[in-house]
Amino acid sequence: MLHVLLIVFLISLFYLSIANRMTTYVNVLALQGILLFFVAFFELKNINTLNLILILLETVIFKSFAVPLFLRYILKRNNITREAEPYLPNFVSLIITTAIVITTIILSNTMEEGKLDKMFFVVALSTLFTGLYFIASRRKIITHVMGYLVIENGVFVLSLAVGNEMPMLVNLGIMLDIFASVLILGVFLNKIGDVFKDIDVNQLTNLKDY
Repeated sequence: MLHVLLIVFLISLFYLSIANRMTTYVNVLALQGILLFFVAFFELKNINTLNLILILLETVIFKSFAVPLFLRYILKRNNITREAEPYLPNFVSLIITTAIVITTIILSNTMEEGKLDKMFFVVALSTLFTGLYFIASRRKIITHVMGYLVIENGVFVLSLAVGNEMPMLVNLGIMLDIFASVLILGVFLNKIGDVFKDIDVNQLTNLKDY
């Protein structure tokens, strides 16, 4: 069951790479949050109850509901519907994402047995590099925020591999870091939305201090 959830998580990365609608990006992030909730529930069996509750709340409430709702608000406020004119076509993005996954699988085969679950390793690294590619290949600033959240999900998957020893402070640090980043960038987007109707990273060169 655990590996099935991780495979579905991996499939969501392929879907993310070929999507164009902003609401699809948000839906995929929400789905990943739900998947991480179940992965944490099945994987973390030997940690104390309070720490487990914190991790589950972080995934199901924060990742699955709070952040997606906040992103939807930003999209609606700035009237953003699609990722217009990405740097690379969807087919190329799909090939690159596939290459990333294949590379991580090859890399995982070089690892020694017993040190880390290879499935977690493949999914985590694939998510990290896909998030980086997502940021580099998209034009709108808000998609860069989403790419950052994808990267954080990859870090979370990797931490779940050793989650039974994960201290509570690490979970608090992850949650607060995401919250602060999304909040600050959300305010940033709202201010830019008052000036530019189409939030494109290329337009940042037109910003000036007054």
